[in-house]
Amino acid sequence: MLETKRRVIGQMIVCQGCCCGATHKDRPEVPADWLKDEWRRRGLLKRFQLTVSGCLTLAICPNVVVVSSEEGSQWLGNITQFNQYRSLVEWRHVASMPDVYLNGPANSKTV
Repeated sequence: MLETKRRVIGQMIVCQGCCCGATHKDRPEVPADWLKDEWRRRGLLKRFQLTVSGCLTLAICPNVVVVSSEEGSQWLGNITQFNQYRSLVEWRHVASMPDVYLNGPANSKTV
């Protein structure tokens, strides 16, 4: 088993596949570059991984995010506004502090 100095407590996967972020199909944009930049700027990668992925599921709703940790996975959907992505980053920033885990942001809808 590989030993590391960092303890990664989870992962957030942001869908940017065939429907999510497909502005040419009149779907809301996924601010993937902004998310990556903010994640790095805040040093979140050390505790919580960010992955921008291809299609995660059938197109039940646009802009899906999956948050996974030891407690399980939470699927969020209809993330259609930039301030919802900002809330996810803020939530992870606070929740990534040692020994802190918070429920997802209130303005996100569970799929």
